[in-house]
Amino acid sequence: MPPSDARNVALFIAILAGFLTPFDLSAVNIALPTLAQEFSMDAIQMGWVSTAYLLASAVFLVPFGRIADIYGRKRVFATGLSIFTLASFLMILAPSALVVILLRVLQGFGSAMIFGTAVAILTSVTPPENRGKALGIYTTAVYFGLSMGPFLGGILTGLFGWRSIFAVNIPVGLFAVALILLFLKGEWADCCGERFDLGGAIQYGLTLTCMMYGFSLLPDRGGFILVIAGAVMLAIFVAREFRISYPLWNIRLFSKNRVFLFSNLAALINYGATFAVTFFLSLYLQYIKGFSPEYAGMILVVQPVVMTLVSPAAGRLSDRIEPGKIASAGMALSALSLVLLTFTGSDTPLLTLIGILVVLGIGLGLFSSPNTNAIMGSVERNSYGVASGTLGTMRLAGQMLSMGIAMMLLAIFIGSVQITPELYPAFLEGMQISMGVFAALCIAGIFFSLVRYHGRERGGTGGRLP
Repeated sequence: MPPSDARNVALFIAILAGFLTPFDLSAVNIALPTLAQEFSMDAIQMGWVSTAYLLASAVFLVPFGRIADIYGRKRVFATGLSIFTLASFLMILAPSALVVILLRVLQGFGSAMIFGTAVAILTSVTPPENRGKALGIYTTAVYFGLSMGPFLGGILTGLFGWRSIFAVNIPVGLFAVALILLFLKGEWADCCGERFDLGGAIQYGLTLTCMMYGFSLLPDRGGFILVIAGAVMLAIFVAREFRISYPLWNIRLFSKNRVFLFSNLAALINYGATFAVTFFLSLYLQYIKGFSPEYAGMILVVQPVVMTLVSPAAGRLSDRIEPGKIASAGMALSALSLVLLTFTGSDTPLLTLIGILVVLGIGLGLFSSPNTNAIMGSVERNSYGVASGTLGTMRLAGQMLSMGIAMMLLAIFIGSVQITPELYPAFLEGMQISMGVFAALCIAGIFFSLVRYHGRERGGTGGRLP
C-alpha cells in the first residue's frame, strides 16, 4: 500500500479532476439561454449542448476504463485531463452552434478518460477501511464543482459572456496535469499483458450511440428504429462478451455480483431521474421568472451546496453501516423532492423552490458516495478500472436518459423553435410532466437500491449471487 503522502497527492489530484468536469457541465446549463441568443439555437439544439458531451463520455468511458487497467490508470488520467483542457481552450474560439456541439464531443472524449480512472486510482491507493471517507471527499469535490457551476457560471456569463466559463477550466486543468506529472509516482495496471477488445469497443460505441441518439429523437419514427437497433446490438454485444477470454466489459460482474448489479442500476435510475432538473430550472428561472443568469445561478447553487455538506458525512457513515441503507434513504428523499417539483407553476414562491432544492440536495448527498462505496467494495482489485468505468457509464447513461426525456417532451410541447413568451405556458407544462416522469423513475429506483440486501456489501466477493 502506498504511503500516506502518496495517497494524499492522489486524493488532491482526484479532487481537482472531480471539480473540473461537473463544474463545466453545470455552468454551461446556466449559460444556455445566452448561447441560444447568440447562435439562434432552438430548444432541441440547446439540449444537444449538454447531450453531445454526455454521449461522447458514455461511449468511451468503459473502453478507457479497460485501457487504463491494461496500460496504466495514471497515463490515461493525465491524457484525459489534457484533452479536456485543450477542448476548453478551443471552445473560447467557437464561431457557431455546430462547432460548440462538436467541441462538446471532444470535451466528452477527454472526460471519459477522467471519469474512467479517477475513482479507480483513488480506490487503488486507499485502504478498504478508509475508502468510504476518501470517496466521500472526492464526491464532495464533484458536488462542489456542481455548486460553483451555476453560481460562477451565472456571474461569468453575466459579466464576461459564456466563453469565460471555459476559460476557467484552462488553468485548473493545466495545474492538475502538472501535479500528475511531477508528484503522482508509480502506475496502476493490474491487467497488464491482457488484450484490449477493440472489436467489442467499436460494437459497444455503436450500440450506445444508436440507443442514446435514438432516444433523443423520440417520438419520431426514426428514434424508435434506432432504439430497437441499439437494443438488438446490445444483446449481441453481451453474448459476445461472455464468450471471449478478455472482454471489454466483464459482464460476469453483473451476473455473479448482486451488490454490483443493483448498485449500478440504482445509480442509473438516480441520475436518470435528477440530472435534467437543473436544465429545466435554469430555463424556468430565466424564462418564466425573468431572473438574470447571475440570480438564477445563486438559486440553483442551493442544491449542490447541500450535497457538498452532506456527502462527506454520508461517505464516512458508509464505512460503518451498510452503504445501501444510506443510499436508499437518499433515493427516497430525491423522489419526494421530484414529486413536489411536479406542482411548480409560474406563481410558485421562491422560498418553496429553495426548500425543495434543499431536500433534493440532501437526497443526492446521501445516495452518491455510499452507493459508490458499495460498488467499488464489491469487486476485486483487478476490476477497479472497469468498475469505475461502469459506474461512470451508469451515471452518464442516466444523465443521457434524463436529457432524452427532457428533449422528447420539449419536442412534443414546443418543437424545434426558440422559446418565446407565447410558448412559456407550453414549456411549463412540459417541465411539470417531466418532473412527474422523473419522480416515477426515482420511486422505482428505491426498489433496486433495497434489493441488494439479499447479499453482503463488504469485500471483493461479498456481493456475489448464489
